[in-house]
Amino acid sequence: MQKNITLKLSPREAADEKSIRQWIASATALPLKAVTGFQILKSSIDARGKQVFVQLQLLAFLNEPFVQRPTGTFHFPDVSRSPHRVIIVGTGPAGLFAALRLLENGVQPILLERGKEVRARRRDLAALNKEGVVNADSNYCFGEGGAGTYSDGKLYTRSTKRGDLNRILQLLYRFGAPENILFEAHPHIGTNKLPQIITAVRELIEGCGGQYHFNSRVNRILVENGITRGVELQGGEKLKADAVILATGHSARDIFEGLAQAGLAIEAKPFALGVRIEHPQELIDRVQYHCALRSPYLPPASYSLVQQVEGRGVFSFCMCPGGIIAPAATAPGEIVVNGWSPSKRNNPYANSGMVVSINEEDFAPYTGRWGALAALQFQREVEQKAFAAGGGALVAPAQRMTDFATGKLSATLPGCSYLPGLKSAELKEVLPGFVYSSLAVAFREFGKKMKGYFTEEATVVATESRTSSPVRIPRNPESLQHPQAANLYPCGEGAGYAGGIVSAAVDGIRIAEQIIKTYRPV
Repeated sequence: MQKNITLKLSPREAADEKSIRQWIASATALPLKAVTGFQILKSSIDARGKQVFVQLQLLAFLNEPFVQRPTGTFHFPDVSRSPHRVIIVGTGPAGLFAALRLLENGVQPILLERGKEVRARRRDLAALNKEGVVNADSNYCFGEGGAGTYSDGKLYTRSTKRGDLNRILQLLYRFGAPENILFEAHPHIGTNKLPQIITAVRELIEGCGGQYHFNSRVNRILVENGITRGVELQGGEKLKADAVILATGHSARDIFEGLAQAGLAIEAKPFALGVRIEHPQELIDRVQYHCALRSPYLPPASYSLVQQVEGRGVFSFCMCPGGIIAPAATAPGEIVVNGWSPSKRNNPYANSGMVVSINEEDFAPYTGRWGALAALQFQREVEQKAFAAGGGALVAPAQRMTDFATGKLSATLPGCSYLPGLKSAELKEVLPGFVYSSLAVAFREFGKKMKGYFTEEATVVATESRTSSPVRIPRNPESLQHPQAANLYPCGEGAGYAGGIVSAAVDGIRIAEQIIKTYRPV
């Protein structure tokens, strides 16, 4: 017999298989020997009370042989001689999952990546962190695997109605992700494990006849009489295909600008902008777990915060327990920060983006000169101000949280994980006035919700500005094609239709399935 059981256990009990079996036996009123095994269906932490519990949803096997967790079944045929070719611009999650879905259906994917393969990116990331040198094609945003590869690998999404999320997790598990991503409430892979997963995806795609082209920046989309025929690379080479998926990510400004120059419609889109906050991880653990010292059976604590300030949203973004703040600039002369964590989340700091909603009226003054690129230009100017305030070499301007809220220049700054270094600065001179004032109010309010959060031990680092794309590339709601260019499929976060690894993957699959319909009509 198999039975679904929910248990509420202490962290120590939840980490011990024998203890879980004993609780299953107790819950079913059966002897311990009747419990032949169990599968964890879902695991989550309940830290709302003074005592922290782990909630487990289990499939218990009782008086019958235990069966290991079933894994997804996938078939990837050889497509080297396929009559259909689809160019995919970008190898982030949208592009990769589109490629895998096309592959499953016998369509040859041709993946174009402006940056380097995932291992070679490391040298450019080292130059970013140690020397402040930005390679515009190889950095935390650009290169094989996209922005998510070296910035954490969080797999949590609220987009449960948009696609088969379990299929995405099963695929990642197939390519080497840990099994716990299949059942944890907030699954996370870790920056240290993602490169080998991305490599495994490439090896499968190439082994089945798909193609990769690295160091291949797209110069323009080839559109003839309203029909997309392929792309032209920066060196002048032209590649032809049946369709083009544009899955470039949120920072491909040259693509956005190229579309505008070619007369293909794009739209300025609201986004969010702010700072990255860093606390000692021990402080966040004490606040969230209500204890002096975190149990070794609990993961480093995280948080999620949101506050309305005069009708404007202020919210945490991409919270990284045991993480590191990284320089995510994609061009010289700008400061962009992001965060990531290794799989063990064992660094001494916790960081999170803390951003403010940027609405159409905020970037309206830019519209006259910049048109559909108005929000992008608004974003760019803040990043350039941050660079100037830091003084160069990707040194970032920063304040203690308490000094930020009172408008005081910090005499000293706490230790910080941001390797290029920090410079004390008044961030009200860097951020737009309404962003600064909204954050200053929100920080105090967050301190009321999380006692100890508002503290001089926390560092505020500018600027967190790439939360989402400031541009949307329109597409027909039925065909998912660009309204002015048949066979051009805007996709993922860069096109304005996703926000994070999983939602981008979902959108990539959706686009691939739409293309497949043109070859295999229902």
